[in-house]
Amino acid sequence: MTILVAPDSFKGTYSAADVATAIGAGIKDGGGRAVQLPVADGGEGTFDVLCRSLQTSAVTVEVLNSFGEPLSATIGLAADGTAVVEVAQASGLSAARSPLDAVSASTYGTGMLVAAAVNHGATHILVAAGGSATTDGGAGAVQAIHDHGGLRGARITVLSDVTTTFLDAPRVFGPQKGADPDSVRLLEERLALLAGSYPRSPAGVPRTGAAGGLSGGLWAHFGAELVSGADAVLDAAKFDEHVESADAVVVGEGRLDSQTGEGKIISAILGRVRKSGRRIPVVAVVGSVAADLGAYAEHFTEILIATDAAEMQAAGKSVAGYSKLRRH
Repeated sequence: MTILVAPDSFKGTYSAADVATAIGAGIKDGGGRAVQLPVADGGEGTFDVLCRSLQTSAVTVEVLNSFGEPLSATIGLAADGTAVVEVAQASGLSAARSPLDAVSASTYGTGMLVAAAVNHGATHILVAAGGSATTDGGAGAVQAIHDHGGLRGARITVLSDVTTTFLDAPRVFGPQKGADPDSVRLLEERLALLAGSYPRSPAGVPRTGAAGGLSGGLWAHFGAELVSGADAVLDAAKFDEHVESADAVVVGEGRLDSQTGEGKIISAILGRVRKSGRRIPVVAVVGSVAADLGAYAEHFTEILIATDAAEMQAAGKSVAGYSKLRRH
C-alpha cells in the first residue's frame, strides 16, 4: 500500500519534513510504503519545502534586517534559473534583533535578496511572503532592487497564504507586528499615499496586502505575479502526479480549525484529491483540533492527534493498516 504523506509544519515545533519523516517511519513499521512530500502554503516552511522540491543549491548572501542591522541569509538557486527567496529571513519577526517597531520596519533586506538572486543568474524569483515584521508597502524592497541593479528581465512570483488587499494590511497584520491603534492608523495613511504614488495602484487587488503590502509593491513596480502559496508548492512538488499512484493521503498541521478551509494547504490538498476523481482515504494527523471545526471534520476519513514524533510515528503505523478497499 502506497501512502502519500503531505504534511505542513507544526508551527514552532516540527518542520514539515520532520513530520513527514516520523509519519513515514510509522507507515514503514506497519508494512506500508510512504512517499514523503512535505508541503507549505506560502508561510512558515515554504522556503525549505520549495528548495527541496526544486533541488536548489544554497547561496549565502549578506543583507539587512527590518531595522538595518546586517545578517546572513540564504537563497535557493535551481538549475533552470528559478530562485527561492524567503521574506522572513531578511524582513521577518524572527530576524529582528532590535525591539519591534511596525512603523520603521523595512523590506529593504528582502529587496537585497531578490537582487542577489538576479546577480546569481536567476530569471524567475519565487518570494515566500510569510512571517514579515514589516508594513512598508514594499517600498524598501523596491528601493533595494533599484539600488542593486534592477531585475534585468527576471520575473517575480509572490507566494502567500492570504488574499488580504493592500490597504487592509495594517489593520489585519499590524497588531501582530507590534502596532498599537495609533500606529495602525499611521500605517493605513502611509499605504494609501504609496498606493497613489505607485505606477499602478494595488488598492483593492487581492493578495497585495501580503507581508505588509510587500506583494503589492512588487506587483505595482515590477508586475509580480501574486499566487496561492499552497498551489505553487503543490505544483512544484508534483502533487497531482503522486496522488495518482497513492492508496491514501496523510495531511497534517499543528492545529486543525475553522481557518484550515480558507486557502490553507490542507484545503488545497483536499481539492486536488477531489479533482483527481480518486476516492481514497484522506487522514489528518494534527497537534490539536479546535472546538469550532464542525462539519469540516467530515472531509477526513479519520483525524489522529499527535503532539510529538513518537505519536506521529504511531499515527503512521495506524494508517498503514488501512485496507485498500477502504474509501474516503
